[in-house]
Amino acid sequence: MRTRPTLSWTPTGDLPPAGTDPEPVAEALAAGGVLVLSGAGLSTESGIPDYRSEGGSLERHTPMTYQDFVADPRARRRYWARSHLGLRTFSRARPNAGHRAVAAFERGGLLSGVITQNVDGLHQAAGSADVVELHGGLDRVVCLSCGVSSPRAALAVRLSRANEGFAPVVAGLNPDGDADLAEARVGDFRVVPCDVCGGVLKPDVVFFGEAVPPARVARCRALVRSATSLLVLGSSLTVMSGLRFVRLAAGLGKPVLIVNRDPTRGDTHAVTRVALPLGATLTEVATRLRLPVGEAGTA
Repeated sequence: MRTRPTLSWTPTGDLPPAGTDPEPVAEALAAGGVLVLSGAGLSTESGIPDYRSEGGSLERHTPMTYQDFVADPRARRRYWARSHLGLRTFSRARPNAGHRAVAAFERGGLLSGVITQNVDGLHQAAGSADVVELHGGLDRVVCLSCGVSSPRAALAVRLSRANEGFAPVVAGLNPDGDADLAEARVGDFRVVPCDVCGGVLKPDVVFFGEAVPPARVARCRALVRSATSLLVLGSSLTVMSGLRFVRLAAGLGKPVLIVNRDPTRGDTHAVTRVALPLGATLTEVATRLRLPVGEAGTA
């Protein structure tokens, strides 16, 4: 029997209250050695919706699972049709104030690294250099047969040539770059194979129900162990792929701080949660630390 991955989490009534003063975050950063763990909430101000907040994409969209993608050619066609359309909007997203503040923290020597659950590449676009993409990146595709990795841009050209005139209007975008598109609009969209071996191509991202590569998990665990504290930005921590690092940090006695407007599954492990918008809050923290934050479109 196939099990579905955990997509939602219901807060209990015994979570610690959240604060509205970012000073604990500023103090942790001033001490240095902070490891950032970021989630979809950090990218919402760039126009990319998150999954679980009010109005988030889970209210209208069930993300593709690894099991369905691998087993069902129709599911792959549906995914690539939607993702091909969504990429046009997704690729236009630019780093917001939150991303730029994180880059400023790194330039100021206050971070030990960044782990992101996002697949949008916006940390790097903002100027962050030391980023581990926990769930991979949408800018790459990988062949499930031969393992060859190639740029997503090259695949986009091939898909456009194979589906000339395919341009239905989409209803929205999801955090994984998958556009909202009715099944009837998928039509006869053509999926192209690997141009090396003819195998099945998959975006180089970790789908729901798929395991994060062990070497990547080990690298993240090492980052947690070497960090002074863990700062979670814009993640509900619903899925274990991110929550495990919060639990590890707390178990090692390292302070966990969370900036997220809604309760998270990691709140019981945190010394503080700041319930404020990320962009403005992180910019204020950078100002308190006398760190310049670049303007929109700059690193």
